[in-house]
Amino acid sequence: MSTTSSSKRPIPVHPGLPLVGNTLEYLRDPLAFMRRLLRTYGHERMVRIAIGGRKTTLMLKPEEAKQVIQENNRNYGRGKSFAILREFLGNGLLTSEGDFWRRQRRLAQPAFHRQKLAILADIMIEEALAWSNRLSQLDQAKPVNMSAAAVDVTLRIVTRTLFGSHLGSELDNLSHALAHLNHVANNAVINPIRFPKWVPTPDNRAFTRAMAKVDDLIYGIIRLRRQTGESRDDLLDMLLRATDEETGESMSDNQLRDEMVTLFTAGHETTATSMAWTLHLLVQHPDVMGRAKEEIKSVLGHREFPSATDLRAMPYISQIINESLRLYPPAWVMSRLSLGPDRFDDHEIEANSGVLISPYVLHHDPENWPDPEQFDPERFNPATTSERHPYSFLPFGGGPRLCIGNQFALLEMHAMLIVLLHRFTLVQVPNLRITTQPLITLRPKNAIRIYLQKDN
Repeated sequence: MSTTSSSKRPIPVHPGLPLVGNTLEYLRDPLAFMRRLLRTYGHERMVRIAIGGRKTTLMLKPEEAKQVIQENNRNYGRGKSFAILREFLGNGLLTSEGDFWRRQRRLAQPAFHRQKLAILADIMIEEALAWSNRLSQLDQAKPVNMSAAAVDVTLRIVTRTLFGSHLGSELDNLSHALAHLNHVANNAVINPIRFPKWVPTPDNRAFTRAMAKVDDLIYGIIRLRRQTGESRDDLLDMLLRATDEETGESMSDNQLRDEMVTLFTAGHETTATSMAWTLHLLVQHPDVMGRAKEEIKSVLGHREFPSATDLRAMPYISQIINESLRLYPPAWVMSRLSLGPDRFDDHEIEANSGVLISPYVLHHDPENWPDPEQFDPERFNPATTSERHPYSFLPFGGGPRLCIGNQFALLEMHAMLIVLLHRFTLVQVPNLRITTQPLITLRPKNAIRIYLQKDN
């Protein structure tokens, strides 16, 4: 921890209303609220706020974020908001903590090594091609709901890469059930009043039904795979065969279920949202789209579709994706709870204190990102990225808890974007206003619609 100063000053407190604190200001527009805090308290590097009856400290600068999630990470557990996610994700990598989390991470990590991802990349390309074929059958005179279209293809990709098949009608049951669970979790984020699960509210009843569907399907797949012993190049197979190097133990059915649900949820909804934002930015910047299409053509030549190697050979496509993740990070805020006190120069965090780190705030700080609202993929030109603090860009978190599926998600987005731009020119729908909806993930409030013109 940082101890460069022996003096200590109180952390500034943002004024709020009696009883509710800053809750109303936050609920009205969380992103605008946090940008105001950055402008007002950025020189102090952190600020205390009160939301939903809980006092918490928002870290405003990369160095403080690094101390929390990397340098002194063992002093910080998951914040109370993770209890909402734990209700349906279980004790998977996203929500678990301590020694249990470290063991699970060791078990799961080999499934995401580069060689394993190269196998899964072929599936991503196949599904992206089938997706573009479906899109090509649509009426070009009508705009396409790309928010829904992105969910469709990521759902198919994550199903095949996780379970090795499309699952047929079971896929619809699983996706609808998980959509219910997401809906309930997002309602819990918005609504400070929460009833215990045994109270038969509409949300609680929907939650119970959805959980039963998810568990029946996932446990059924796990049992069948154990019984048959069938070997497949999918993530379930890799996790079933994983053993802890220290203990020789493998994952139980409960642990497999929690990891499958976590990966399924993160692998399609989050990636689909990020893809939709990327397309929204491209239609507003046809010069960037034109340069991307040129890069794709120069790499692919006369080939109709990319190979897994091609996905990593287009630096400008990577710059576009990174800039989209900067402007609209899916995990826009992360909560932690201090287990003991911690010192940040002349400020001190007490034990059992709430801490917030917002990638959205870090990504919109003009100190690291001049003109931060502007879409400019050149920010991620390799010649300039070394000039910024590494923790000024956290689309997948950082430190030991860096998202295990970050390279999976990036490959998925590369495959979708390359295939789409190789076949279509994207055209903006006039007067379409898209606003943000910061729930568990940073979503567009209304559907992103785009005209797709087939290239000759």
